[in-house]
Amino acid sequence: MLYLIAEWLGFPGPLNLFRYITFRAGAATGTALLVGLLLGPAFIAWLRKKQGKGQPIRADGPQSHLAKRGTPTMGGLLILIAVFLSVFLWMDLGNRYVWAVLLVTAGFGLIGFMDDYDKVRKAHHAGIPGKVRLLLEFVIAGLATWLMVGLSGTNLHLPFISGPVLDLGWFYIVFGAFVIVAFGNAVNLTDGLDGLATMPVIIASVAFTLIAYLVGNAVFAAYLGIPHVLGVGELAVVLLAVVGAGLAFLWFNAPPAAVFMGDTGSLALGGALGAVAVATHHEFVLAIVGGLFVLEAVSVVLQVFFFKRTGKRIFKMAPIHHHFEQMGWSEPTVVIRFWIISFVLALAGLSTLKLR
Repeated sequence: MLYLIAEWLGFPGPLNLFRYITFRAGAATGTALLVGLLLGPAFIAWLRKKQGKGQPIRADGPQSHLAKRGTPTMGGLLILIAVFLSVFLWMDLGNRYVWAVLLVTAGFGLIGFMDDYDKVRKAHHAGIPGKVRLLLEFVIAGLATWLMVGLSGTNLHLPFISGPVLDLGWFYIVFGAFVIVAFGNAVNLTDGLDGLATMPVIIASVAFTLIAYLVGNAVFAAYLGIPHVLGVGELAVVLLAVVGAGLAFLWFNAPPAAVFMGDTGSLALGGALGAVAVATHHEFVLAIVGGLFVLEAVSVVLQVFFFKRTGKRIFKMAPIHHHFEQMGWSEPTVVIRFWIISFVLALAGLSTLKLR
């Protein structure tokens, strides 16, 4: 909104700063952080009042989690409110990529909200049926991918290789939708400990802020041998808004958590990162930068696959963060060590920008 006002006025004097993505992205971070911190206490108190017993805690999970009974969920709403207010204030409202990413963020957030609401209402951890959830996610992700490929093309790019590898044509919509849905659910599976998903999402968002900015700049993209997508640099505003909102949420989610993110936040944030990866044609780099989320999802898939066929478990409990809890690691130990892994993987993913 402010960008359009400044543009209408001709960017006079100090308003010339609004031309620059870097300025607006930084302002979006501060705005989202401030909104989250100011709204947090009242919002959490409202959730606690409305939910009563809070998020249901699984009886078959780690016994240490039973002490968290009564903690409200749906804290992801706080993140989404901060992100959307900040983005609408600082974004270029004519940018198609931003709207596509916001579509995924809002759509997945709504699906997660319905799931959280069903869990709280029924006092059960099952939520809405998985097939229904996946169908809705694929519809939203497919629509968002369709909106983006009209401008960015359908070429597939791989890390360490300069230039496009293959033109997928309209199959790219299926591929893009899969990336968005898979990553949304991977982040959702990771959100099982206080702060575990939030910081890796922040780290991945910072990494993809740099990627989006470089991909959107013709000079940098040509120098690095990465795809150039005109206008995609505007996604830096969205990503840094996520960083600000995530930091604000982490303030309240730090152990012992005053609120849980819930599916409302984890699905939305994971989907947003997946959509940014599709927009920038860095889907495989996302698998490196967000490798922690991939590991969590793969641990669940392997556990289910082998248990159905052999009756035996690979891990003591899945997702894998619970495996380490069952081994005796304390919750803060698991969380901080996983943060370190996430940071290292983000650096590894960024290194692919130069090694082409």
